[in-house]
Amino acid sequence: MTPHSTTLDEWECRRRLAGLAVGRVVYTVDALPAVQPARYRLDPDGSVLLHAGAGSELVRVVSGAIVAFEAGELDAAEGSGWSVTVLGRADVVPDRTADSPADTVTVRILPEMVSGRLFASTRPDRI
Repeated sequence: MTPHSTTLDEWECRRRLAGLAVGRVVYTVDALPAVQPARYRLDPDGSVLLHAGAGSELVRVVSGAIVAFEAGELDAAEGSGWSVTVLGRADVVPDRTADSPADTVTVRILPEMVSGRLFASTRPDRI
């Protein structure tokens, strides 16, 4: 069975991303793929903002690198939901908010490509 999906436009992708708080950042470590769940927020300019420990592996390997970020909602029982992927360069900047711990930084993913898919239910209609 082939799942049915529809492409989401960039505006709809950003709208959906703005409604969630957790996604996955995808990067490489020694030429191998790595995926890490992360809390995030969407900046008004469309950048994805993640907070991370200043000395974390994520911060060490993503600064200046092209990364992917994915978030979505999927219903495994229905086979429905949506997924949005942001590809872009990651920059690391110090946290500047008063309530941020001194040992945290912000990873900003500047979007170069934004794509998304909406998945229709794969359950057969019940009669």
